[in-house]
Amino acid sequence: MALVSGIDVIEECTSRGLVAGAFNTTNLETTMGIIEAVERVGVPTFIQVAPTNVALSGYEYIYDMVSRRLATATTPVALHLDHGKTIQSVEDALAARFTSIMIDDSEASYDDNVATSSRARELTPRSLALEAELGSIGGKEDDVAPEFAATTDPAQVAHFVETVGVDMLAVSVGNQHGYVPNASIDFDLLAQVRDASPVPLVIHGGSGLPAEQLGRLHEFNVVKVNVASDLRNAMIRSFGEAYIANPKEVSLIRVSTGAVAAIADVVEARIRTLNPSVA
Repeated sequence: MALVSGIDVIEECTSRGLVAGAFNTTNLETTMGIIEAVERVGVPTFIQVAPTNVALSGYEYIYDMVSRRLATATTPVALHLDHGKTIQSVEDALAARFTSIMIDDSEASYDDNVATSSRARELTPRSLALEAELGSIGGKEDDVAPEFAATTDPAQVAHFVETVGVDMLAVSVGNQHGYVPNASIDFDLLAQVRDASPVPLVIHGGSGLPAEQLGRLHEFNVVKVNVASDLRNAMIRSFGEAYIANPKEVSLIRVSTGAVAAIADVVEARIRTLNPSVA
C-alpha cells in the first residue's frame, strides 16, 4: 500500500475508536520493525521523523525508505514530520512528499504561535494533515529540552484550532518527552481540553507514561500518541546485548535482524496498550 495522508489515518481511527501510534524512525532497522508490528496488529499508524534526526539521512531518504517498505504492506500508514520547529522544516518535508506535518512554535507567545502555525497551514495542502502544539511539553526530545514547559490552557484551544485550521492538536497535560519518572496525565485537564477542541488530540511522550494511562486515552478523543525513546532504547539494548554475548561478533546482519525483532515487539505492545479493544 502506498503512503496515505495523515487525514486518512485520523478518519479511520476516529471512525473505529482507535488511537494511532506515532513511531519515530531514523534508520532502516527501526522502519522495518515499526512496519512489521503495524502489519501484525492492523491499526493505522504514523511513522515520523524529527528534524534533529534527518541530519543523518535527509528527508528524501526517509521517504524512500518508508515508502519502499510499505509497498508490500496492507495497513494505512502516514509519513509525519515530528516537531517541525521552523517553516523551512515544513517546506523540506513537503518537498520530500511527507503526508502529514507538525509545526511546533509552542514556546513562542500565543500570538506568534498562531502566526507561525497559520503559515504552516498555508503551505500544507488541506489534503494532508497538520498538527500544531498548544502548551509546551516538557522533558527532552533528542536531548533537546524546551526553555520552559507550560500546560495547555483550555480557554485558548477553540480559538487556536479554528484560527489556524489544524487537523489535530498536540497538548501538554502532564505528559513529557523521554523517560521522566513523574510523568503522569492530568485527566481532569485533558477532559477540559477535549471538550474545548473541535479536532482530535495528540499526546507526546508516550514512552514515559504508565500503561494504564495509555489505555485510557481513547476516552478523551486522542487520535495519536508519539513513541520514540522506547524504540531507540530497544535498538541500542539489542546491539549492546549482542556485543556482551559475543564481543567478537562480526555478523551485522544477524545483529541488525535481532534489533528489528526487538523494535517490532515494542511497537506491537504499544499499539495494543493504546487500543484495549484490539484482539
